[in-house]
Amino acid sequence: MKSNLDLVDDTDKFPYPPFTTGSSTLFDVPEGIYALVWKDANGPYPIGYVLDLVVAELIRVPDNVRGEMEVDHVGKTLSLLQLASEPERTAKVAKLTAYWRERQTFKLLKGWRDELWPVYGRNGELLFSMERGAMGLLGTVRYGVHLTAYVVEPSAPYGILIWVPKRAKDKSTFPGMLDNTVAGGLMTGEDPFECIIREADEEASLAENVVRQNARGVGMVTYIYVTDEKNVGQADFIFPECQWVYDLELPVDMIPEPKDGEVEEFKLCDIDEVKKDLADGKFKDNCAVIMLDFFIRHGILKDEEEPQLKTIQQRMHRKLPFPGPHQPDWQGS
Repeated sequence: MKSNLDLVDDTDKFPYPPFTTGSSTLFDVPEGIYALVWKDANGPYPIGYVLDLVVAELIRVPDNVRGEMEVDHVGKTLSLLQLASEPERTAKVAKLTAYWRERQTFKLLKGWRDELWPVYGRNGELLFSMERGAMGLLGTVRYGVHLTAYVVEPSAPYGILIWVPKRAKDKSTFPGMLDNTVAGGLMTGEDPFECIIREADEEASLAENVVRQNARGVGMVTYIYVTDEKNVGQADFIFPECQWVYDLELPVDMIPEPKDGEVEEFKLCDIDEVKKDLADGKFKDNCAVIMLDFFIRHGILKDEEEPQLKTIQQRMHRKLPFPGPHQPDWQGS
């Protein structure tokens, strides 16, 4: 049986600073990791965490594939893709990841999706876009959206029923596990609200007008995930993630239906059922955290029954050390 804090530990897996690296490093990083740095007029800053095994593979890649690279093995920094324009950088990282995919260098790339996700700089600019299935190789921030659809039912525990989908058994990640009603990744240039509308149609057959008129943005959840082989395909890759969170109250006669094959079925569950499934580890890791966020916001999980509530809230709103729209001072468009 998993506690609520165990569920957070499963998702926010990356250690917290200070790390135990030498004082010669410019950026504080754990053992076995390099800071991927971007250089601008104000100096270098980190945009990702790269495993030493990826750095070793980068060194083996021909210069004409990966472009110029600077590696500081003492300072534990890596500089890559420092080209003049965003299209050039996007093209170069595409060439690099395709090279690795063709050679089956990383099992992580078996989850290739042909979707481009953004990587941002500290001045609000898009630095480059890269294949979503490859982002873990550079450890840059991944953005997504999660929506919990629920039905008000006074006779149910806590007066709420939640639509819970079961992921398809052939999904490349977390097959057969439970999810939030709708979830998906944010492609380059996509607005989070438009993304949740698209995903609600694709995954749950929910009409655009229903979602557009009734879905409510309720904040963000941030954490740093570390992959495991069983659920993701390859272990130890670092996924800093920001999820925009939405709630959607549905009438009792509106039933989500699988559409794109990613969901096997939807089940209308009461809160006690959801709590049991969470404790039994049936939810996809980050979806469990989104569900805990829902419980807290709806007064289902309170201080008197959860002594670790403050820690749980802090951990699901972790400060990420990289730039992007998850930052409160973000200046991007």
